[in-house]
Amino acid sequence: MSNLTITDPQLQPIAAKVLAGARLSIDDGIALYRSPDLLAVGWLANYVREQRHGNVTYFNVNRHINPTNVCVAHCKLCAFGRDLHAPGAYTFALEEIYQRAEQGVREGATEFHIVGGLHPDLPFDYFLELVRGLKRRCPGVHLKAFTMVEVGYFARIAKLSIKDTLLKMKEAGVDSLPGGGAEIFHPRVRKIICDHKVSGQMWLNVARQAHQLGLPSNATMLYGHVETEEERVDHLVKLRELQDETHGFVAYIPLAFHPDNTALAHLPPTTGYADLRNIAVARLLLDNFPHIKAYWVMLTTSIAQISLRFGANDLDGTVVEEKIYHDAGATTAEFTPRAELERLIRAAGRVPVERDTLYRPVDRSQLPPLPPAKAPGTVSLSLNV
Repeated sequence: MSNLTITDPQLQPIAAKVLAGARLSIDDGIALYRSPDLLAVGWLANYVREQRHGNVTYFNVNRHINPTNVCVAHCKLCAFGRDLHAPGAYTFALEEIYQRAEQGVREGATEFHIVGGLHPDLPFDYFLELVRGLKRRCPGVHLKAFTMVEVGYFARIAKLSIKDTLLKMKEAGVDSLPGGGAEIFHPRVRKIICDHKVSGQMWLNVARQAHQLGLPSNATMLYGHVETEEERVDHLVKLRELQDETHGFVAYIPLAFHPDNTALAHLPPTTGYADLRNIAVARLLLDNFPHIKAYWVMLTTSIAQISLRFGANDLDGTVVEEKIYHDAGATTAEFTPRAELERLIRAAGRVPVERDTLYRPVDRSQLPPLPPAKAPGTVSLSLNV
């Protein structure tokens, strides 16, 4: 501890636990959120991060695909969802999605990140055929598709169990699940911000069953709205308990709430101070999660760089066409090239390593050559269905 100066006495016993490799308690988590000594909290998180990952920071070349923004949930936290015939509502024809995906392959994508709205009229088969078509056309690309919320909705509209829904997704070609829709698990918060979304308990149950079927996933928490420190810690501990049980979570991503264009637009945006604290507390509490991601789309690249010294060991990916948080007022770019991600990581004093979805290093020299760009042709129009 010779390099660590702690000004908050409540952190002294927590620091001793961290340095001894001991698990932190709920009370420890609350103390970390409330401590005025953010630099000490960050130092401890960076210690854990470097014990696990040294100087390496991961990133990947991915493309986001949002098939539709039509959604029946009407969550107060969301600026993305639209009613069926509302201005700006869209649903892509499958062929249009395939063309966008093939462009992603030409740009070197190793992952498609697929999430969208809960459409009242699209059948489950639309999404299964979306996955099948992507697998046929882009067989080498990992399909990280559909949040626990979407899985719950698919099960309801298809009148299937969660298990059978997941099995059909896996059979169609889904390789893993993203971590969105977790928000805050506590019922008090969900009643305010996402009353019509699956419960926190159901989110965890879907994740559990996915992991049991061999489908790994990420996990998230949306912070910076109406939640308390206790509710954040409760959320993290519930994730930690499920990870103890299934070992199926690959990475955790804290998501900063963007209030613009939502029903909660009266709330202030998060500060960089809060963003760094949420990264650090997650690294300290989630001792069984291998990776903590700094999602530059929400944080800005500057805060994401600093977070690499506050517990994060991953900068996410190139993304391309991110819609959900840009609809909520995010001012970051929708695309950051591979070379720029590497530059940002090096400028933060870390060593960039390109990874696939499961954190295996990607050797570009071993990948098949990228297909040539196709001649311009007819593009299917988006369908409002």
